[in-house]
Amino acid sequence: MHQGSGERRGLVMVSDPELLDTVLRLAAAAGCELHRTVDAAQARPHWPGAPLVLLDAAAAQQCAQAGLPRRGEVIVAVRGEPAPPVWQHAVAVGAEHVISLPDAESWLVAAFTEAAEGPGHDGAVLAVVGGRGGAGASVLAAAVAVTAVREGSRVLLVDCDPLGGGLDLVLGAEELGGLRWPDIGVEGGRVPATALHAALPAPAVARRGGGELAVLSCDRSAHGPSPAAVRSVIEAGRRAGETVVCDLPRYPTDAAIAALATADLTVLVVPADVRSCAAGARVAAVLSEHGGPVRLVVRGPAPGGVDAAEVARALGLPLLAAMRPEAGLARALERGTAPGRPRGPLAAAAQAVLTELHATAARTSGARP
Repeated sequence: MHQGSGERRGLVMVSDPELLDTVLRLAAAAGCELHRTVDAAQARPHWPGAPLVLLDAAAAQQCAQAGLPRRGEVIVAVRGEPAPPVWQHAVAVGAEHVISLPDAESWLVAAFTEAAEGPGHDGAVLAVVGGRGGAGASVLAAAVAVTAVREGSRVLLVDCDPLGGGLDLVLGAEELGGLRWPDIGVEGGRVPATALHAALPAPAVARRGGGELAVLSCDRSAHGPSPAAVRSVIEAGRRAGETVVCDLPRYPTDAAIAALATADLTVLVVPADVRSCAAGARVAAVLSEHGGPVRLVVRGPAPGGVDAAEVARALGLPLLAAMRPEAGLARALERGTAPGRPRGPLAAAAQAVLTELHATAARTSGARP
């Protein structure tokens, strides 16, 4: 459940104005709504159901004296080093954590984020890589994202290729307002998925279905995201139960390796010709070094008569889909029309990828920490 529903409000009881300002700022950054109370009597109705309770030392003492029942996720916050009485009050109220601000600001943002988003829901993470330049990986990544939106999913489409020209162009979203990688300033730590969706361009790509698409593009900058930023964004989508689709460069940047390490499934897109097979084999060798299952999508036409099964044998990868040419696709992309219309070879390949992704994610979710 996401913040804004009115049902997941943290409980805060802090009398120190400076400490309260800090707490409110951090909660806002995490997208966590709060019940603010001034005494234990006001706190009592919210005490059992709040996903998180944050108290200062005086509030901890008051709540303990009022006999509020012990519960989990109680935090006592102070400015500076906690004095011995603070620990006594924390023990009395059954607090799990005593934190010092500003040192623990990042930790508290993460706690507020978890409170706002609720228990994590395992999403699915897909990495799409081209076997050579112009293989069509970005188009397939966008088509998978659009297909997932049509099925009702919240989708995060992440551009990790700084030399790819910007994934927003593939969706015709280059004029939409919203942040791109150079603007968002994420350098690790926990990021609330709801805040990401609010900040990113959200092209309307599906006329039916209750899904939602947010696109994080590299824009036209040659400087891609850091590995820590990529991990933070991907894990935000996964925790929120979203489908995360990553468009990766075929050369192993640090950011691309970070995405591969988190992906449930990697799809390699290779055109059906001899030169592409040779280039794709080198990319496949790199992908095999970073764990996770890799599947092959072969894109026609095959000018020399090479069929998809031959490409799969040459690369030593399971064939997931063989995709025929789609009439009018190049013209549609030039007009800024998002790929992934409901029918056609591209839609069929996107659906095959999405089905395999969900099956793979379901098999591996139990093994994740």
